[in-house]
Amino acid sequence: MSIAPLASRGRQPDLAKRAAILAAATAEFFERGYEAARIETIATKAGVSKVTVYKHFRTKPALFTAAIEQECEKLRGLLLFDEGQAPLKERLAAFGHAMLAFLSRPEMVRFEQRIAAETQKHPELGLCFLDAGPHRMLKALAGLLDRARVRGELNALDPMLAAEQYASLVKGMADMDRRFGRPLDRAATNRRIDAAVALFLKGYGR
Repeated sequence: MSIAPLASRGRQPDLAKRAAILAAATAEFFERGYEAARIETIATKAGVSKVTVYKHFRTKPALFTAAIEQECEKLRGLLLFDEGQAPLKERLAAFGHAMLAFLSRPEMVRFEQRIAAETQKHPELGLCFLDAGPHRMLKALAGLLDRARVRGELNALDPMLAAEQYASLVKGMADMDRRFGRPLDRAATNRRIDAAVALFLKGYGR
């Protein structure tokens, strides 16, 4: 009977602890904001010690960044497995709907408001959020568009600029509405996304 290498024996427990810490941290940051979130509370919710939290994430900013990146993976996953699964029109529409649903969650709206307020005191916090969240997502969307260009589905484009343009078309005034408490209008959302896809493909599509 083979024996697993010693280095791998603790791997699963470590991964489980890391996942528990990230889940607790995400909930804490989204509920209380960055400054009010406490490492002690996160450790308690994760069922680990404070030392264990710092073993996996050396600092609070590092934990914050990892939590934001993990949250954005829920949406980013839609952009990574797109080759040949559906026409580009459908993939773009699916991403648009997923992005608006993701951003319109009450906890996301509250979180963005808290981070915006805290950024006045901690400018580096805003930059951290932008890099780990919105800009990371923009790069993933740019990757989807560039792969579509390579496959001949799109004409020559600047992937990052095109990604920014498409995301802006999808969000429209709905982005302002959600920030100030207006419920998402599904019918209006459907029309906006359909129009965004049509306009985008009219400009860049083959």
